[in-house]
Amino acid sequence: QVQLMESGGGLVQPGGSLRLSCAASGRIVSINTTGWYRQAPGKERDLVARITSIGWTNYADSVKGRFTISRDNAKKTVYLQMNSLKPEDTAVYYCNADILSPMTSRLDNYWGHGTHVTVSS
Repeated sequence: QVQLMESGGGLVQPGGSLRLSCAASGRIVSINTTGWYRQAPGKERDLVARITSIGWTNYADSVKGRFTISRDNAKKTVYLQMNSLKPEDTAVYYCNADILSPMTSRLDNYWGHGTHVTVSS
């Protein structure tokens, strides 16, 4: 069974930094596009950043220049480095990935359970 597990969330002061990790486990042939999304209380889940299997990236305008997404294919892990954090970055951050599994022989879309990020003084 394929799973995504996020980690690295927590409480940080404005201007601080956090690094989120999303590790994939299970029987996996390949991982295609992986993205980080976030959902603040009372709001919809929005894309934060996305990275393809060959490293092409795109970011939400609100995080450009502050957040960096990267991936380590050998570790099946995607990272989100978040710098200069603002209170408006407070949300639950979710990992999402398109994964090819030998069990299904097709690309399926998976979500992690989320990690909380709170930016507050």
